[in-house]
Amino acid sequence: MTVHEELQPTTTGSFVDAFRSAGVIWFGLFTLGLGFGVVVTSHGFPWWIAPIISGVLFAGSVEFVLIGMLAAAAPLAAVAVTTFLVNSRHLFYGLSFPLHRVEGRFAKLYSIFALCDEAFAMITSRMRSGRILWTQLGLHMSWMVGSFLGGLAGHTVLGDVQGLDFVLTALFVVLVVDAYRADPNRVTLVLAVLSGAVGLLFSPGSMLVVSMCVFTMTLIVRHVRSARA
Repeated sequence: MTVHEELQPTTTGSFVDAFRSAGVIWFGLFTLGLGFGVVVTSHGFPWWIAPIISGVLFAGSVEFVLIGMLAAAAPLAAVAVTTFLVNSRHLFYGLSFPLHRVEGRFAKLYSIFALCDEAFAMITSRMRSGRILWTQLGLHMSWMVGSFLGGLAGHTVLGDVQGLDFVLTALFVVLVVDAYRADPNRVTLVLAVLSGAVGLLFSPGSMLVVSMCVFTMTLIVRHVRSARA
């Protein structure tokens, strides 16, 4: 069996099943990819950087953070630590992801690479190999195409629009508001704000890394104390 054959989902039925269950999510990821492409160009990067990053990394939240850090000329160590902290949840995803259902060595490697939040939420151990791969491939391609078109639009149609450099900040503000509405935990919100203040006060140049480390430690301490209570 060739590499192409292993990576290619085998049946049209698998694609149809994946489209029925994940089509809306594909569209949502495509839309978010448009925003990412615009963010890339708004920070002064060439438009073609967007689809390349989306294709090679395929880690939405990290990609948004990465663009901001690269634009700010953040140290490589800060980029590495931030990437690990943001994506550390994938360590737990791998424990229960049904990789054993994916057939083929190279197909398994791609499935590991393409494991994202949306894939983890939708894929179950009852799915066949083809449906799992189509689901992940659809997510990956939707993100890439959206990033490509968003980057192109940011370079041409939206190139002279003022305020696009604020898109990334606005996006994270919206995500915070949505997260709080879904789980209105005031203690967590206060800890996050205080962690940000600590990072800004003691290490303005590496605020993100310091703040995330402080926030992670406070959450661990809080969890341990709650478990003992």
